[in-house]
Amino acid sequence: QWQLVESGGGLVQPGGSLRLSCTASGFALSDYAVAWFRQTPGKEREGVSSISATGTNTRDADSVKGRFHVSRDNAKNTVFLQMNSLKPEDTAVYYCNAKRTLRQYWGQGTQVTVSS
Repeated sequence: QWQLVESGGGLVQPGGSLRLSCTASGFALSDYAVAWFRQTPGKEREGVSSISATGTNTRDADSVKGRFHVSRDNAKNTVFLQMNSLKPEDTAVYYCNAKRTLRQYWGQGTQVTVSS
């Protein structure tokens, strides 16, 4: 049974940091490119950061560039999102998506709240 699980969300003050994890079970995450998305109520899901299957290529949305960093440890079947200098507008449910040709998986999401 495949599963993709995000963890590491929580409440943090503005300027703080969090590290999200996306861990796969039932399939080899190393075969997939992985992207982080976020969504707030009433808005469309927004792409945040992505990383290629090998980890060679990464991409960040302009809104998080220089603050967020995506990485992966294929030996642990896990992708990370390091989020620094967090702002209230980063508050959202964060989802990871694993994708390859003709197949993709979504996790259930983890809540990140940035508030004083």
